[in-house]
Amino acid sequence: MLNRIVIIGRLTRQPELRITPSGVSVTTITVAVDRRPTQTGQRATDFIDVVLFGKLAEITCRYMDKGRLVAVEGRLQSRSYETKDGQRRRVWEVVADSIQFLDRARNQDQMPSEPIPGAGPDDEDIPTFTE
Repeated sequence: MLNRIVIIGRLTRQPELRITPSGVSVTTITVAVDRRPTQTGQRATDFIDVVLFGKLAEITCRYMDKGRLVAVEGRLQSRSYETKDGQRRRVWEVVADSIQFLDRARNQDQMPSEPIPGAGPDDEDIPTFTE
Protein backbone atom coordinates (compact mmCIF):
# COMPACT_ATOMS: atom_id res chain seq x y z
CA MET A 1 0.00 0.00 0.00
CA LEU A 2 1.11 3.53 -0.67
CA ASN A 3 0.00 6.82 0.88
CA ARG A 4 2.18 9.66 -0.47
CA ILE A 5 1.22 13.19 -1.40
CA VAL A 6 3.23 16.10 -2.78
CA ILE A 7 1.80 19.61 -2.95
CA ILE A 8 3.25 22.93 -4.08
CA GLY A 9 1.61 26.19 -3.13
CA ARG A 10 1.69 29.31 -0.99
CA LEU A 11 1.17 29.65 2.75
CA THR A 12 -2.14 31.34 3.53
CA ARG A 13 -1.17 32.60 6.99
CA GLN A 14 1.79 33.04 9.30
CA PRO A 15 2.81 29.70 10.94
CA GLU A 16 2.48 29.56 14.73
CA LEU A 17 4.41 27.11 16.89
CA ARG A 18 2.59 25.12 19.59
CA ILE A 19 3.98 22.63 22.07
CA THR A 20 1.96 19.52 22.95
CA PRO A 21 1.57 18.47 26.62
CA SER A 22 4.24 15.81 25.95
CA GLY A 23 6.68 18.50 24.72
CA VAL A 24 6.50 17.93 20.94
CA SER A 25 6.62 21.00 18.68
CA VAL A 26 3.73 21.19 16.19
CA THR A 27 2.38 23.68 13.67
CA THR A 28 -0.50 23.54 11.22
CA ILE A 29 -0.22 25.49 8.00
CA THR A 30 -2.63 25.89 5.10
CA VAL A 31 -1.20 25.71 1.59
CA ALA A 32 -3.12 27.28 -1.31
CA VAL A 33 -2.67 25.03 -4.35
CA ASP A 34 -3.89 26.23 -7.75
CA ARG A 35 -5.62 23.76 -10.04
CA ARG A 36 -5.02 23.72 -13.75
CA PRO A 37 -7.26 26.15 -15.64
CA THR A 38 -10.41 24.66 -17.15
CA GLN A 39 -11.08 24.81 -20.89
CA THR A 40 -12.87 28.12 -20.29
CA GLY A 41 -9.77 29.50 -18.54
CA GLN A 42 -11.29 29.51 -15.05
CA ARG A 43 -8.97 28.73 -12.16
CA ALA A 44 -9.74 27.15 -8.84
CA THR A 45 -7.66 26.89 -5.69
CA ASP A 46 -7.62 24.16 -3.05
CA PHE A 47 -6.69 25.03 0.53
CA ILE A 48 -4.89 22.06 2.07
CA ASP A 49 -4.12 21.75 5.79
CA VAL A 50 -0.63 20.45 6.60
CA VAL A 51 0.62 19.34 10.03
CA LEU A 52 4.33 19.48 10.83
CA PHE A 53 5.94 18.02 13.95
CA GLY A 54 9.27 18.40 15.73
CA LYS A 55 12.13 20.12 13.94
CA LEU A 56 10.03 20.57 10.77
CA ALA A 57 7.52 22.62 12.76
CA GLU A 58 10.22 24.71 14.43
CA ILE A 59 12.08 25.49 11.19
CA THR A 60 8.87 26.30 9.31
CA CYS A 61 7.76 28.74 12.01
CA ARG A 62 11.18 30.34 12.18
CA TYR A 63 11.80 30.90 8.46
CA MET A 64 8.44 30.95 6.68
CA ASP A 65 5.91 33.75 6.25
CA LYS A 66 2.46 34.10 4.77
CA GLY A 67 2.63 34.05 0.96
CA ARG A 68 5.86 32.04 0.67
CA LEU A 69 6.03 29.21 -1.88
CA VAL A 70 6.61 25.72 -0.45
CA ALA A 71 6.67 22.10 -1.53
CA VAL A 72 5.41 19.60 1.04
CA GLU A 73 5.73 15.84 0.90
CA GLY A 74 3.94 13.58 3.32
CA ARG A 75 0.95 11.33 3.81
CA LEU A 76 -2.78 12.02 3.73
CA GLN A 77 -4.53 11.38 7.04
CA SER A 78 -8.11 11.67 8.25
CA ARG A 79 -9.32 12.15 11.78
CA SER A 80 -12.70 12.64 13.41
CA TYR A 81 -13.81 14.82 16.25
CA GLU A 82 -17.02 15.88 17.93
CA THR A 83 -18.15 19.52 17.98
CA LYS A 84 -19.48 21.24 21.10
CA ASP A 85 -23.04 20.64 19.88
CA GLY A 86 -22.40 16.88 19.46
CA GLN A 87 -21.92 16.67 15.69
CA ARG A 88 -19.22 14.36 14.29
CA ARG A 89 -16.77 16.01 11.87
CA ARG A 90 -14.06 14.49 9.71
CA VAL A 91 -10.91 16.37 8.74
CA TRP A 92 -8.40 15.45 6.03
CA GLU A 93 -4.86 16.78 6.36
CA VAL A 94 -1.33 16.14 5.14
CA VAL A 95 1.17 15.02 7.77
CA ALA A 96 4.48 16.34 6.43
CA ASP A 97 7.66 14.28 6.16
CA SER A 98 9.57 17.07 4.42
CA ILE A 99 9.18 20.68 3.38
CA GLN A 100 11.12 22.65 0.80
CA PHE A 101 11.16 26.43 0.60
CA LEU A 102 10.86 27.29 -3.10
CA ASP A 103 11.34 31.04 -3.07
CA ARG A 104 13.72 33.35 -1.31
CA ALA A 105 12.84 35.25 1.83
CA ARG A 106 11.70 38.82 1.22
CA ASN A 107 14.14 39.87 3.93
CA GLN A 108 17.36 37.92 3.42
CA ASP A 109 18.10 38.42 7.15
CA GLN A 110 15.34 35.87 7.79
CA MET A 111 17.48 33.06 6.40
CA PRO A 112 20.50 31.86 8.36
CA SER A 113 23.96 32.75 7.10
CA GLU A 114 25.27 29.21 7.62
CA PRO A 115 23.86 26.01 6.13
CA ILE A 116 20.92 24.43 7.95
CA PRO A 117 21.13 20.69 8.59
CA GLY A 118 19.10 19.00 5.85
CA ALA A 119 19.64 21.79 3.32
CA GLY A 120 20.72 20.84 -0.17
CA PRO A 121 24.42 21.45 -0.99
CA ASP A 122 23.69 23.38 -4.21
CA ASP A 123 21.52 26.17 -2.84
CA GLU A 124 21.78 26.94 0.85
CA ASP A 125 19.28 29.81 0.55
CA ILE A 126 16.44 27.46 -0.45
CA PRO A 127 16.68 24.60 2.04
CA THR A 128 14.85 21.30 2.14
CA PHE A 129 14.06 19.79 5.52
CA THR A 130 13.10 16.25 6.34
CA GLU A 131 12.01 14.66 9.58
